[in-house]
Amino acid sequence: MFEKIIGNDAIKEMLAKSIENETISHSYLFVGIQGIGKKLLAKELAKNILCIGQEGEEHCKSCLELESSNHPDFMCIEPDGNRIKIDQIRFLQKKIQEKPIISTKKVYIIDEADQMTTEAQNCLLKTLEEPPEFATIILIGSQENAFLPTIKSRCMILHFQPIEEEKIKSFMEANYGISNMTSNCLTMFQGSIGKAIKLKDKQEEYSQIETMIENLDKKDLIEMVQLAEPLYKAKEEIVEILEYINILLLNHAKENYLYTNCIKVVENTKKRLKQNGNYDMCIDNLVFSMWEELI
Repeated sequence: MFEKIIGNDAIKEMLAKSIENETISHSYLFVGIQGIGKKLLAKELAKNILCIGQEGEEHCKSCLELESSNHPDFMCIEPDGNRIKIDQIRFLQKKIQEKPIISTKKVYIIDEADQMTTEAQNCLLKTLEEPPEFATIILIGSQENAFLPTIKSRCMILHFQPIEEEKIKSFMEANYGISNMTSNCLTMFQGSIGKAIKLKDKQEEYSQIETMIENLDKKDLIEMVQLAEPLYKAKEEIVEILEYINILLLNHAKENYLYTNCIKVVENTKKRLKQNGNYDMCIDNLVFSMWEELI
């Protein structure tokens, strides 16, 4: 039933049995890091809940409507800007009371539900307490502590685990022909296939960054600035790159404790960037400070 989705086999098996035994919960909370298939599994679950096909039928009307994003008994709510607002939840509450049109059930997914405002969560609570008999609500989030305890107490919470590195390697090779991922890159993905896909075209860039870190204690400052050129061009991906630098530094710290001071420099750079510090000056300070720690 969920064979195309990689990882979290125990959760897939449990949900498959729930569908088979018609014991689907009225509300779920899918929790785990981004990019590990939570939304993909939620949509596949919705498809199976809404399916009206007979045994052996490959595509029923409900499945076709869902695949074309036209299903009247299905809705996926996403953040409006950076937050999910109370008006979006009020709209859900209005629609969820309407009887199903195609299927015998209705499914509502709230993606990045941990971005709901407190007002939106309190509003949603009323629906979770007394959901229509035909409705299932699936909340998806990466930060469980962002949800009110009253929300969590009314949901079946499923904790998604990171995908094994070997499965990520196999997936990337089978789907993108990439077979030369380094162990450092796999560590940076943190079990997230989504992150692996996002960064799949950055192998050369990350190789250059690895060269920069390898030479921190071997080159003069001018040479280090030259090696750091990819950092100055990577403003949009700097968060992931700084995470990668920390992975590299941590490996070196096992042999030389001074590299732990460089990790502190990286963390300070993250803070400056979050405070909207001048980008080039932040990178200048990062390179100089790391180099200075090791000379």
